[in-house]
Amino acid sequence: MEMPAKAPKPAPRLIFQERLRITALPLYYGGFLSVRYPQDQYFMQYWTELRGTTLFFYSDKKNTKYIDKLDLINLMSVADINPAQSSCAMFILMLPDEEVEIKIDDPERGEEWKSFILTVRELSVPPSGSLLPSQVTRLREVLARERKRRAALEKPPSDPFSLPVQEVPSQDTPHHPEVLYLQCFYAVSRKEAVEMLEKDPTSGNLILRPGSDCKNYSVTIRQVIDAPCIKHYRVVSTGQAYRIDVDKPVRGYFFVIWKQKLKLCLPIQLSK
Repeated sequence: MEMPAKAPKPAPRLIFQERLRITALPLYYGGFLSVRYPQDQYFMQYWTELRGTTLFFYSDKKNTKYIDKLDLINLMSVADINPAQSSCAMFILMLPDEEVEIKIDDPERGEEWKSFILTVRELSVPPSGSLLPSQVTRLREVLARERKRRAALEKPPSDPFSLPVQEVPSQDTPHHPEVLYLQCFYAVSRKEAVEMLEKDPTSGNLILRPGSDCKNYSVTIRQVIDAPCIKHYRVVSTGQAYRIDVDKPVRGYFFVIWKQKLKLCLPIQLSK
């Protein structure tokens, strides 16, 4: 009897894009962690990613949807534990309402995990005599990205297009690695943008995406007037600014349709 074909595994890039879309946070560090909450008797191992100041826990390395998360913005301290076996690293994340134990099989990886966590929490690279120069350089790069992200979050919006931004790594936007995009930016095709807006209209109805010419951008919106309608508009660089091509070149057009309940398409954040 012929065996059924196995479902193809998602490519690493697609996994990265989907996790970025769901979390809306830049990836700083990742790896396997064993975690134990106060109410748990045993450690549970997760593929873990540090995005912004949040740890996202996945059941495995290929899963795109996280099963739990831990916000570190109120982290008070990280306390080392000296386990009986010296072949692993253990420490406690001291939070205001709970203490979460972390275990890593490799002591060097454990030191690196602590350093990344403290860097994004304290906004400074912690002193460590065991890290290599290349690791310190990477911490400084993460520090610069996190400071920029925090500054954008703290900036009061003066118009719809000055909302908090997220940094999209260069591997997802090869033509524009230097640009900071709005949180509604997704490296998706025209067809994928339509599918996203139709799949869950409550998440938003405006997406900024790469243009078909791979040089400019496009805006895809979903409006409900008499019936749901999808429209696409080109966003063209003029050198020092961007121009939105519309059917009727009316000044302030997008600010007008914004008043008609257009909303940035943002990922849904699920609580624990």
